[in-house]
Amino acid sequence: MEFLLHNLAPIMFAGLIVFLLMGFPVAFSLGACGLFFAFIGVEFGVLPEALLQAVPLRIFGIMQNDTLLAIPFFTLMGLILERSGMAEDLLETIGQLFGPIRGGLALAVIFVGALLAATTGVVAASVISMGLISLPIMLRYGYDRRLASGVIAASGTLAQIIPPSLVLIILADQLGRSVGDMYKGAFLPGLMLTGFYATYVILLAIVKPHWVPALPAEARTLREDSGQSGLPSLLVLTAICTAASITMGRNMPALRSWWSQVPIEHVALDETIVVSLCFGVALAFVAASVNRIARLGLLSRMAERVTFVLIPPLLLIFLVLGTIFLGVATPTEGGAMGALGAFIMAMARGRLSLSLLRQAVNTTTKLSCFVVFILVGATIFSLTFQGVDGPVWVEHLLSGLPGGPLGFLIVVNIMIFFLAFFLDFFELSFIVVPLLAPVAHKLGIDLIWFGVLLGINMQTSFMHPPFGFALFYLRSVAPAGEYLDKVSKKMIPPVTTMQIYWGAVPFVAIQILMVGLVIAFPGIVSNGLDKDEAYDLDKIRLEMEAAMPDPAGAATDDPGADMDGAAPASDPLKDLLDSLAKEKK
Repeated sequence: MEFLLHNLAPIMFAGLIVFLLMGFPVAFSLGACGLFFAFIGVEFGVLPEALLQAVPLRIFGIMQNDTLLAIPFFTLMGLILERSGMAEDLLETIGQLFGPIRGGLALAVIFVGALLAATTGVVAASVISMGLISLPIMLRYGYDRRLASGVIAASGTLAQIIPPSLVLIILADQLGRSVGDMYKGAFLPGLMLTGFYATYVILLAIVKPHWVPALPAEARTLREDSGQSGLPSLLVLTAICTAASITMGRNMPALRSWWSQVPIEHVALDETIVVSLCFGVALAFVAASVNRIARLGLLSRMAERVTFVLIPPLLLIFLVLGTIFLGVATPTEGGAMGALGAFIMAMARGRLSLSLLRQAVNTTTKLSCFVVFILVGATIFSLTFQGVDGPVWVEHLLSGLPGGPLGFLIVVNIMIFFLAFFLDFFELSFIVVPLLAPVAHKLGIDLIWFGVLLGINMQTSFMHPPFGFALFYLRSVAPAGEYLDKVSKKMIPPVTTMQIYWGAVPFVAIQILMVGLVIAFPGIVSNGLDKDEAYDLDKIRLEMEAAMPDPAGAATDDPGADMDGAAPASDPLKDLLDSLAKEKK
């Protein structure tokens, strides 16, 4: 009995693992484990009965959390866009654009996967859409089945690290940090990961060209009447819009001064990038629209098609992420604007229907309830875990590791990597992250950087054979038996489960490489964050003292006593400046 009372925290954590391994739902496992050990603690006098009175307050706190509202908004936005046919149009157009080069279809899948990640943020929608559309085309023209499967699954999981990612919202909430800062920190690593995927495909095109053949001429249907590809006009339009964006970025202070009628010498880098890119994208859309309406014939079919297919999702990205990065909107407000933009895009395509809306709302409601129930169970578990000094046990367990912060990061990432074989990112975020965050903070690790690092690592949970959800999604749409291709009229062999698993392994290795790079070069994340402005405490003290009038009745010559000779009351100014000094240190 003495052993039980002194080791209640590790026994409680082991009990949770047993519940999960027995196959009970995560939300109910967390809640039941928390309540069970709470009753044991109360019975043996380890926990006060009043502790359980905090459970309703915590649950109401979850319901009042505005940050969590971003989850249903972004989920609804992604589902509307996925069901409106945007993925099909993007894959078909970008596939035609990159088709003439070796590995072009795989590069198109990676590019579209990154674009869908920045607009939908839903892994299942991305993987299933690209699996249904691009996998039959890649199999038809002789792509290696392992590579085709791996590219589709890995590109779909980019939705976990490229904003507006759901896992980043949850990590920000669990770490007590801003979702906008988490988005800024994850943006560059997400783009780098996309670049690594593309580099891997390009290297394969050089080393094993028969794995990634180019599209044959008869498959390139987006051509001019003369048979030309139409790429020169697309390159010219891209060059003009890029030059316009760069020019606007360099003259941003002057433009802001003209607009506000107030001299402005400096504009923030993120604002310059967002506004300049938005201007270039809008310019391309206006040019293509004028060319089509006036029938000028200056742009090829390829240029017009790429412009009209790419620009709407790009503008939606700028509308959502741009407003968040600029501080104009909170993530919740950005998600609401994104959902509205998705409705407008679906209406413009003529795809918005009552059936589509019903499916999207039903799926959004299920996912939101899933998240909230896990969070309710997790808060009950964490309340009891804190009551039995669980955080102290975890801190002693992890802070004493050899190597200091580096040793802590290595052990934590190895642990997350192996736990991801059995738990998805929701479960990892709600169970493991709250235990790691206090230790990371005590070791002086920036929690935004730590959250982005864990987000990259958790991305592997979708790619781990044999339990990766992205692999299951792809397995559900990949051909399980031999079938007749309607275009080539040939029998196509099936895609086996082992081919899907082996195809995922190189991309899991790339994700692990990205984790190592973020640890070795922290600036990859921190360069995307706003630096805190330095302040001069002495200057603040002088300015505040000069602005404050002398207190009435302060006529005594002794500054250390008041008129009654009593000790002076606390000085609010001094207290404020002392707190600022401590914060700065």
